[in-house]
Amino acid sequence: MIQTLSPQNFSDVIELGNLVHGEGYLDSHSIELLYGKGIKSGINANFVAYQDGELIGFRLTYAPGNWEPDRWCTPDAWGIKPAEVCYFKCNTVGEDSRGKGIGGQLLNASIAAAKLQGAKAGVSHLWKQSPNNSAIRYFSKAGGVLIKEHPDRWNNTKEHPDYICVLCGTDCHCTASEMLLIFK
Repeated sequence: MIQTLSPQNFSDVIELGNLVHGEGYLDSHSIELLYGKGIKSGINANFVAYQDGELIGFRLTYAPGNWEPDRWCTPDAWGIKPAEVCYFKCNTVGEDSRGKGIGGQLLNASIAAAKLQGAKAGVSHLWKQSPNNSAIRYFSKAGGVLIKEHPDRWNNTKEHPDYICVLCGTDCHCTASEMLLIFK
């Protein structure tokens, strides 16, 4: 069910990502860039979950050292050097597969790979307005702690210029909860 992401999965990932997060969230160019940031020392920290030939979830993770903290990050509050922190970019599970532990399985697979890449922790910006606040609940359950909240995180960003939020439309005012998960 859980396997490393490969280019053969890109179209499925784009389709599910845009369905769950909103049109323009992913495209062929962005998925290639995201995919590359997840690979370090021959280890891929990006994963997909399939059931009966259908993509039901995916986790995109940037390897430590393959990304730079931006204005939405608070590295001084992490207590760990940014070069030793992976970035959990996106965890997406289809509506019919939620609540079955798929998100946690994808996270655990990425944590194991990120550790092999040299990460001591992972940071993420979780969608506070996710259905039933599931994003923050599952990340907290895994040991993640809130660092800071960032209102309007996805409003007119360079990384998603054509994004249409499933809640707000083209003028997204959703809040990102910056959370840190220190690996054991």
